[in-house]
Amino acid sequence: MTSRDLLAGKRIVLGAATLTAGRGGIARVARMTARALTDLGAQITPVSYLDRAPLDVAGAAVACAGGDKLRFAALTCLKAIGREGFVYDSAGIARAHPSLIARGRGCVVWMHGIEVWENLRPDHHAVLRRARLVLVNSHYTLNRFQKLHGALPQARVCWLATEDDAAGEPASRSAGPLTVLALSRLDVGDVYKGHDALIAAWPRVLAAAPNARLVIAGDGGGRPALEARARALGLGDRIEFTGFVAEAALPALWARADVFAMPSRKEGFGLVYVEAMRQGVPVVASVHDAGGEVNVDGETGFNVDLGESEMLASRLIALLTDADLRRRCGDAGRRRWRAHFCYPRFLERIGALLGADEIQSPFSASQRADVRSSGRIPAQNR
Repeated sequence: MTSRDLLAGKRIVLGAATLTAGRGGIARVARMTARALTDLGAQITPVSYLDRAPLDVAGAAVACAGGDKLRFAALTCLKAIGREGFVYDSAGIARAHPSLIARGRGCVVWMHGIEVWENLRPDHHAVLRRARLVLVNSHYTLNRFQKLHGALPQARVCWLATEDDAAGEPASRSAGPLTVLALSRLDVGDVYKGHDALIAAWPRVLAAAPNARLVIAGDGGGRPALEARARALGLGDRIEFTGFVAEAALPALWARADVFAMPSRKEGFGLVYVEAMRQGVPVVASVHDAGGEVNVDGETGFNVDLGESEMLASRLIALLTDADLRRRCGDAGRRRWRAHFCYPRFLERIGALLGADEIQSPFSASQRADVRSSGRIPAQNR
């Protein structure tokens, strides 16, 4: 039986923190999951914890709780009646799973990274243990989780993808100074994303590429400290902080980028890396997290060791001063995106996992069978 046969006509509740565009990577995963379930023939009922305004996802109206926990739990219970399966965008959201109403029906939960590592809450851990299937965004995320918390036999890796299926056009790159783009949240708790390392490396980069510009896009409570650090180094006019960038403005931002850099220390996957590949922009990630799994060092860009003080600057200089290297890395990134990280590849992966023989269907009425992880990397994730 194919995954399409398995899911055809199935009524599935999709629980998410938010499904609004521009609200972060987990929201993107939730929207892609909604799209995939619909493309596989399921009838989805989306329920959002944080969204307030009416919205649709994958052609289905979203029931919005407006940030009210009790309302979200009540909506999830109400929508569970008569449904045959449940998918949640995280362990935190899956706490609202109505176990009594949904007795015997499968629960699928996404695992993303930092939220399930050192600071995993006991109630979130219990949700993951009870799930029939846990979808994990990278081997790095799963391996780190299992080193800290033990084996999770029902976990399977499902690499993510971009929502947009069209490749960026190289010819659309804007004229102007050579630009390194860093795009992410700038919350106080997001210092691990590497903005501090980029700012510290920038004086050396400028010594080799005097016209280069660092553009830090995004907003959050950590932005003032980063701006102060740039000013203290005399870089106030050489580093641009754009603030929040709306979804509609992102194409123009990518058109300015010659290199994308996010040398993060705790990335569970890094959707922005695959977006850079879609755009044909070389990527600078790190060896410390899942960046090294997504980005191929020396091929689609570079993965730097932040413990080596000069490596980040030297890799940025290499890309900024060698147009042929930038073109080769950008072209290789686009090929890798097409092979692994465009939406059709994601649809194949999640469909195969939902219909895998080794795991009893998450949407059948019987209890989860005892399964054991093979430890092998699925062919589609190599």
